[in-house]
Amino acid sequence: MKSSPSARSWIAAGVRHELLTRALPALRHDMAAPVSVIRMALLMLKRQVSAATVDAAACEERVALIDNQVAELVSAIRSLRDWELATTDDGIARSALVAQCTTLMRAAFDLHGVTLDIDPALEPSEDEQRWPAAAALRYLFLGVLGYLHDSADEAGTIRVQAEGANALRLSAMPREAGPTDAVLDAHRAPRALAIDAVALQNLAEDLGYVVAVDGDSVRFALATAA
Repeated sequence: MKSSPSARSWIAAGVRHELLTRALPALRHDMAAPVSVIRMALLMLKRQVSAATVDAAACEERVALIDNQVAELVSAIRSLRDWELATTDDGIARSALVAQCTTLMRAAFDLHGVTLDIDPALEPSEDEQRWPAAAALRYLFLGVLGYLHDSADEAGTIRVQAEGANALRLSAMPREAGPTDAVLDAHRAPRALAIDAVALQNLAEDLGYVVAVDGDSVRFALATAA
């Protein structure tokens, strides 16, 4: 029986949830890091205040550090809104999209022996075009990364390339044989929620984009489908 539009939307929502779950460790780290610095700064501040002679300059330095880290923490918490599709945003440049998403997943991919290789053409530039719907593009990019990570056999490198002025191509390259292969494979546990081609296509269609899957390579334009 053919799935209904409502069912396909639920499938896409499930894929987005899985992608957010995979990105959460990096997001959690961004929020936990300022907290650790704040706790250490407070400990040092308490020691300085309880000393026989209070060093006002040192106390001011600690307070400034705490203030800075609180601002970092607030910024990290606010960034969670960037994952809401209903939130209106001011778009995102292609280079920023690539940088954000690869930063989120680089540590997890490294643990599985998968390297992310970024095309030098995707370095930031001042006159870059901004593409609307940053949240949707972020989910789509992470979906393509997840598909190549889960589906490509023995992937050792995922290459991210600029294609023209308005598209990206991601390709999985085979891992070079080496003595560490067995160790890496031992840590690549099978995923019950692997992102396959069907899941990726459902995600793209629900977001309004078109992805072209060609073996271990995926191309998608940054503009929505007409």
